[in-house]
Amino acid sequence: MTLKERLLSDMRTAMKERDSFRKSVLTMARAAVLQIEKDKRTELDDRGVIEIIAREVKSRKDAMEMFKQGERQDLVDKNQKEIEILREYLPPQLSEDEIRVLVKQAIERTGAGSIKDMGKVMGVVMPDLKGRADGGTVNRLVKELLQ
Repeated sequence: MTLKERLLSDMRTAMKERDSFRKSVLTMARAAVLQIEKDKRTELDDRGVIEIIAREVKSRKDAMEMFKQGERQDLVDKNQKEIEILREYLPPQLSEDEIRVLVKQAIERTGAGSIKDMGKVMGVVMPDLKGRADGGTVNRLVKELLQ
């Protein structure tokens, strides 16, 4: 079963179970996938769907920071629940130590020696980490290891 099929199946299950919150999160995720497919006139594979879901998780994390600053705990909690549902469709997230190992390997492969080579390293490591690691964490570790 592809990830798109799983989203649809889980959405239908949520409808049958009258779980309106889960249904709305899954509907939003499916809509984002379908919109990209329509815009690009292509059929997305699991990797493309993972990328879209990871983007949705990131946007919710960013919104949570804003809600925390605005002292809107109700919206922080809502976004946290949405993130938990969306993460079910993402591959397991890598730990910081695992990311560090992959970044070191990318530095060795590219021959990077200074912070000027950061773009090269990011270009090599990010395709491997799509959906499995936060881009901000990867960016921070690359900077740290290149200094």
